[in-house]
Amino acid sequence: MEAFAEIISTIDGIVWGLPLIIILVGTHLFMTFKTGFIQRRVLQGIKLSVAKDKSGHGEVSQFGALTTALAATIGTGNIVGVATAVISGGPGAVFWMWIIGVFGMATKYAETLISVKYRVKTEDGRMLGGAMYALQRGLGQKWLAVLFALFASIAAFGIGCMTQANSISSAMNANFGVPTWITGIFAAVLVAIVIIGGVKSITRVTEILIPFMAIFYIVGCVILLILNGSYVGDALVLIVKDAFTADSVFGGGLGFTAAAAIRFGCARGLFSNESGMGSAPLVAAAAQTKNTVRQSLVSMTGTFWDTVVICLMTGLTLVSSVLKYEGVEAIMSEGNSVLTFEVFNQIPVIGKPLITIALALFAFSTILGWSYYGEKAAEYLCGPKVILPYKFLFVVFTVVGSVASLDLVWNIADILNGLMIIPNVIGVIGLSGVIVSEGKKYLNDIEKESDDEVPIISAK
Repeated sequence: MEAFAEIISTIDGIVWGLPLIIILVGTHLFMTFKTGFIQRRVLQGIKLSVAKDKSGHGEVSQFGALTTALAATIGTGNIVGVATAVISGGPGAVFWMWIIGVFGMATKYAETLISVKYRVKTEDGRMLGGAMYALQRGLGQKWLAVLFALFASIAAFGIGCMTQANSISSAMNANFGVPTWITGIFAAVLVAIVIIGGVKSITRVTEILIPFMAIFYIVGCVILLILNGSYVGDALVLIVKDAFTADSVFGGGLGFTAAAAIRFGCARGLFSNESGMGSAPLVAAAAQTKNTVRQSLVSMTGTFWDTVVICLMTGLTLVSSVLKYEGVEAIMSEGNSVLTFEVFNQIPVIGKPLITIALALFAFSTILGWSYYGEKAAEYLCGPKVILPYKFLFVVFTVVGSVASLDLVWNIADILNGLMIIPNVIGVIGLSGVIVSEGKKYLNDIEKESDDEVPIISAK
């Protein structure tokens, strides 16, 4: 097993090398330029996300699609993932996570737009969309569509299932002594109850769960930032400084480099907000929306909330808290979970249960969101007959992930993330002209009805 883990780690390093990071960041910058800095419309997107509108075509509300996408993105990447970035790349990794979030909003807008533009409607009224439909119908490259669907259907078991289940079971075992297999079975039962009802059942849960858990966690971060008041300013300076140099107490003792900060900041940033991966558009395609741009703006806010707000707060909380410790190197070397729980244990009495509950809720919601992502990718490859078997396997892997090696699971998830990016980015860049024209068509009149025809395809 150690040899296999080492091989996986090596592959992860190759996949997440400089070329992929350049592709990812380059796409974010390119789409920011092509869309005229669409990020400036984030407030408009937030307003649209809570607007009630059932006049558009789709299965679920815009808010339901957003909360399901947030369910998939606001997960362990916001808690353990940020700690992993700090431990592996230093405080500067937080800066690069934030940068990835800001510019990644443009890519999230773009990939959602082509997902909605090229979505199709089945005979039973379900909406299907995502990078595979954009690649096939927009670019005429079905082989790329198949590759994306293959990567996504497999990746769901890693990033969206095993990793999340592992985080829940590890936290419950470390803090309350609950055996990992018991946590795994309990989580699997809850997952099965929710996902059996399809996307409408998932959105009903996420519409309630996401606002509650986000506020719950942010309150904890705010309490810690208040307790760390005298260190917050220094932490912010350190985060920015270490993004370009390792000349600090962290870098000096643990050998961090700017390259490591960039690599782990980008990797964990994507793991958190998934901009460029093509995952969130899979559920955005099911949203009730009047036109392509409306839902794209709503989806863009997911990256804003996930990385620009929550990940930044987590990073600032972790770095300011670590600055309070005398033995920085000793604590940092203990690992991401220890760092995260030690930090939240600063809150008297409620610290440990707060972070444990937050981690469990974040991870559980991610499992729900990714179950739908993987299911839609598998359905594209094999048709609707695969839906039930896929759900069954997803529930089984929830238990498997609970007892797996955390490092191994993280690395596998990283590899699959990277593989999904390539075909998705090709679709985004290849259809950038369509993205721009759709923006010109609807951005100045966001309420305009769409005259695009949505073809009805056979569910066979």
